[in-house]
Amino acid sequence: MKRSAGWPSSPLLFLVLALLATLAACSSIESDPTAKWDADRLYAEAKEEMSSGNWKKGRELLEKLEARYPFGRYAQQAQMEIAYTYYKEGETAQAVTAAERFLKLNPNNQNADYVQYLKGLALFNDDLGIFGRAFGRDPTYRDPKAMREAFDAFKELVVRYPNSRYAPESTARMNYLVNALAQSEVNVARYYLQRGAYVAAIQRSQAAIREYVGAPASEEALSIMVRSYRALGMDGLRDDTERVLLNNYPNSAYLKPPK
Repeated sequence: MKRSAGWPSSPLLFLVLALLATLAACSSIESDPTAKWDADRLYAEAKEEMSSGNWKKGRELLEKLEARYPFGRYAQQAQMEIAYTYYKEGETAQAVTAAERFLKLNPNNQNADYVQYLKGLALFNDDLGIFGRAFGRDPTYRDPKAMREAFDAFKELVVRYPNSRYAPESTARMNYLVNALAQSEVNVARYYLQRGAYVAAIQRSQAAIREYVGAPASEEALSIMVRSYRALGMDGLRDDTERVLLNNYPNSAYLKPPK
């Protein structure tokens, strides 16, 4: 009778293999000092690591906690704090993914507004946002995709949780992002103007004014349109745009003749 491939050739060999497997499993358990920890200790140790700034180690303990006690009282807390550890490490993609996972699994959790806010923060990326200028980095010269995604995340929080404690701060960040996005558009328009692409400069300036109504960057956008129309010999449109600039920004430096 033929034996199937991979089947031990004797009972003794089978016992040896079983013993080796058991020893390997025991060795694996012994090598993990957390193997016998309960949920309370896992969470307490994770919090201790995070309070010391050991975000990776804290996250590893939280992941073990969630895996071993998926229906325990700490499971949702672990999911939320895993997202936070990624945020603190500057791992934007992982933080967003972890936040979205929490929101999908726990849409009615009492901390859902906080996790939505955390998602927005991860996308906003403070070192390139409100405090970016202090370090000489202007977010308006970067790819606006992340800024738009951050705006959408904060907007979702304000819409879904209007009474959240995080709603006012989210609104403030949305206002900042609108201005930054408008300035980003104007930066592109200025680039086209400097290179003689006047039609493109006009189009991007119009988009900034139309899409980001009232943004400070609208003043420069109008001035770019005036200069572009002048370069194209479109005097009527130039005069009309200059009147709009004068009416809205009567003290604009762009109204003064260039030196």
